[in-house]
Amino acid sequence: MEKFVETRAAPQKRDLKRLNRDLMIFAVFLVLSFLFWYLNSLSKVLNTTVRYPVTYINIPVNMQAEPELPPKFSLLLNGPGYSILKLKLGSNGNPLVVDFSETAYIQKGSGSDYIVTAMLISRFNTDIKSDSRILSVKPDTLFFSFR
Repeated sequence: MEKFVETRAAPQKRDLKRLNRDLMIFAVFLVLSFLFWYLNSLSKVLNTTVRYPVTYINIPVNMQAEPELPPKFSLLLNGPGYSILKLKLGSNGNPLVVDFSETAYIQKGSGSDYIVTAMLISRFNTDIKSDSRILSVKPDTLFFSFR
């Protein structure tokens, strides 16, 4: 009777090892299928929002931003997924530049001025050097005043 119990335990271990191996093979192919699906989706034209860093230069010394100028803009991009992924991964290297000496701002009359960021989209499109196009920028307006 002992032999019967021993021979019965051995096949269970073998079945368990085979099940683990089968699950591992399934998991590998599941990951591969996800990877191929993701690469295929990147080849299509997408619309997505990306948070992109901004640098402000030539700020007048008597200017006061209220609230403080944002360090990042949210850009609505349209383009191939590969170029959008490249922008998301490498955005910290080349921030967008808002040059106050070249940017026209609008005066409200009460000492407050503002810049409509939609007027900067064409300049931003050349700054990002990508196959993607910027469709819109948020915030849509930058408010500031002069002391």
